[in-house]
Amino acid sequence: MSTELPLIENLKKRIPGLEKNWSRYKNMLRERKVPARTILIHKGENTKSIFLVRKGCLRIWFDDKGKDITIAFFFENRAIGSLHSYRGTTATSQFLLESIEPTDLYEISGEDAATLYHENEELRDYLLEYTLERFDTYMRLFLSRIRESPEERYLNLIREQPDIISRIPQHYIASYLGVTPVSLSRIRNRVWKEQKGK
Repeated sequence: MSTELPLIENLKKRIPGLEKNWSRYKNMLRERKVPARTILIHKGENTKSIFLVRKGCLRIWFDDKGKDITIAFFFENRAIGSLHSYRGTTATSQFLLESIEPTDLYEISGEDAATLYHENEELRDYLLEYTLERFDTYMRLFLSRIRESPEERYLNLIREQPDIISRIPQHYIASYLGVTPVSLSRIRNRVWKEQKGK
């Protein structure tokens, strides 16, 4: 795999220390190819690894008494790790990180990530920005469950995140929208009939 990932290239432009020391830092990226349905972070783990998606898709989810609840999807050029592990506590992950498709990714160990943060203060600023962006996304998801009907959530997903509609299996989309697969099928049929009638 080539390390020419847009996320990495943008960070190198933004953070001079990364560009200057890239010949050393690039060895911190461990290449991995994982099949679909591979668990990368288990519930109850305390892992500080960071994953960068080169090709494929990951999802964050949790098991609520046997009910699968999907929180987010991560496609190409996105980074994800367990935020619990970076709070300076012994807290473990409450979620699972799993591949949905066969996925090519880079993994950076917690030890190497700590070196990068220590040697590049601007990287901490980027991490804060990224964390706030994710928090905003999760807050919008939370509010949509309160304010919007399932059909409104589905229509918003079509408009705002078409990659999810085109690439993700329907049962995962249902889990993300907070509905059953049967309900999602009814919503899809209703939306399709309404659009066909226009």
